[in-house]
Amino acid sequence: MVAREAAFHTQESRHMSTNKTTANNKSVDEFLASVPAEQAEDSRWIIQVMSEITGQPPVMWGPSIIGFGSYHYRYDSGREGDMPLLAFSPRKGKLALYITYHPERYTHLLEEIGKVKTSKACIYISRLAGIDIAKLRELIQSAYDAEATAA
Repeated sequence: MVAREAAFHTQESRHMSTNKTTANNKSVDEFLASVPAEQAEDSRWIIQVMSEITGQPPVMWGPSIIGFGSYHYRYDSGREGDMPLLAFSPRKGKLALYITYHPERYTHLLEEIGKVKTSKACIYISRLAGIDIAKLRELIQSAYDAEATAA
């Protein structure tokens, strides 16, 4: 019976994946040196804004996400972990902003910002030069205010 319980827990552990996106001590500056210059420039503006809004320094999460602050989550399934309150990643040809799981709440701001795309967890921007950065800052602040109080 004990061996069977151990086998069950081993199988259960295999099905419960661990979060690969965790905070680490990698250098944000070294990471930015590895991305195209235009994206690094846009990233520095986002870092400044997210640092001001959260009062937190930028921290690498996984190999390519720059996050600010953190919160702990726990699902009904038992899976739990930590994630940044605000984050972004310079991806190939775009910036992915991880600022809300509810972009539909910010439709009015998204329309005013300019050309962006959204998914369930991301807002994609090609370049800051093509958008209203004051509206983007307002969106980041609004999303942070809503998500920080929920976290």
